[in-house]
Parts: sequence; C-alpha cells; structure tokens
Amino acid sequence: MKIRIIAHLLFFFSTSLFAQIEVEIYGDNTYPPYSFKESGRMTGIYTIILDSIFDQMPDYNVEFKGLPWKRGLSEVKKGNILALYPPYERRKERPYMDYDVPILNEELVVFCTKGILSKSRPNWPKDYFNLSIGNNAGFAAGGDAFWSAVKAKKISVQEAKGTPQNLLKLIAGRIDCYMNDALSIKWELKKLESEAKYDGVSLTQGATISSEQGFLGFTTNDAHFPYKKDFKKQYINILKKMKANGEIQKIINDFIK
Repeated sequence: MKIRIIAHLLFFFSTSLFAQIEVEIYGDNTYPPYSFKESGRMTGIYTIILDSIFDQMPDYNVEFKGLPWKRGLSEVKKGNILALYPPYERRKERPYMDYDVPILNEELVVFCTKGILSKSRPNWPKDYFNLSIGNNAGFAAGGDAFWSAVKAKKISVQEAKGTPQNLLKLIAGRIDCYMNDALSIKWELKKLESEAKYDGVSLTQGATISSEQGFLGFTTNDAHFPYKKDFKKQYINILKKMKANGEIQKIINDFIK
C-alpha cells in the first residue's frame, strides 16, 4: 500500500513539474447530434461541451476518441478507459460507473404535422390514439403504456431505418407523427431544410414522452488512473459553473442552428 501511494505521489509531482497529464476520453461514435464521428474526428453537442470544460483544465491535455457504445461500456467496466459519454444513470445495471453531475437533459418527444396538432394533444399516449406513429427500427421508445396501446390496436406504428427516413415520411404525410429525441429531430430537420426537402414550418412538436440525463461516466475500476479524483473534481466544478451561467444552453443552441 505504501509503495502504491508513493508511486502515485511521484506521478503527480513528475507530471505537474514537466508536462500536462495526457487523458483519453471516449464517446459514442454514432449518436448524432450528441456524440459522433465526422471526418475522422469526434464532434457533437456533448463533445463540444466537454471540450470547452477541458480547455479550462490546464493540468490536463484531453484527447477525444470514439467507440461503439457497447464496446465503450465494456471498456469502462474493465477499467481500461477513464470515462465514457453520455450514459444515462443506470446504477443497478452499471454499478461500475460513477454518475455525478448530469451534463444536460435529453427529451424524448413526438413531432407531428400541424394538422394533427391543430388541437392540443398534451397527454401521451392517450391523445395519440388512432394515429400512425413513426419509430426508428429497433428502438424501444414510447413507454409501456404506448406499446400496450399498439398491442391493443389503438395506435399503429411504422418503422423506418433512421431519423431522416422517418421525417421524410412525416413530411410526405405517410405517417401522422414521429417519436425520437427532440434535438435529434430538430438537427435533422435543419439538414433537410438546407437540402430543400422541408419547408421549415409544416411540422411541430407535440407531447414530451420522457426525459433522460446524460453524464460523463467515470470508471469505478480506476487503478490505472491515479489522477481521477483531481480530474473529476475540476471537471465537476467547471461543469456546474457553465450550467449556471448559461454556457451549456448556448452551445446546444449554436449547434442546432
């Protein structure tokens, strides 16, 4: 135990005297607009937020890397990587990860044509009975009550490969509504509008289905990361400050625009 403590102290003294500590932070490489690879580099809302935080931590030089989500979780569990973004808080299923301060809220919502929402439909899923709802293939969105209504044939579901395909179906009137993450929908609609495939006004947001919070999840198997405690403390302090002064929301707004 004494040898390990001395080694850790020597590590801190040597790195603080001569160089920044090199840190690798991993993100989901296929989760737009939050976390994804573009032109070989990690980007997305979470990546930009984290990059802004780490720029304010001069003791550390952080490099972003991307991984498929399941592999990222496995590497955190093994203690091979320090941290992964953006997990939801799942303490029971993932006890190998620290959840401290959420970075932002992700809202699962439903978007519909303006005609469908010409009357108020705030209650999910009851207000959406007798409508056709688009869903990404393989996604278990909507909640238990929704899928019970689908099973009872009170709601119909049509699945397509991804968000752009579902939105094009919605724009064309082939489905009544589409459910997915709010920022993902807004980001894709901006792209479709820039490609002259959407008029910018014919779809509108309906009910909020659920909300989740995304974190930077730190491994609890941290023997390889003697700097974890200090790194995490600095990270949390800066994150709280940026949330309080509105910087996080500004990054979100700028990215979607």
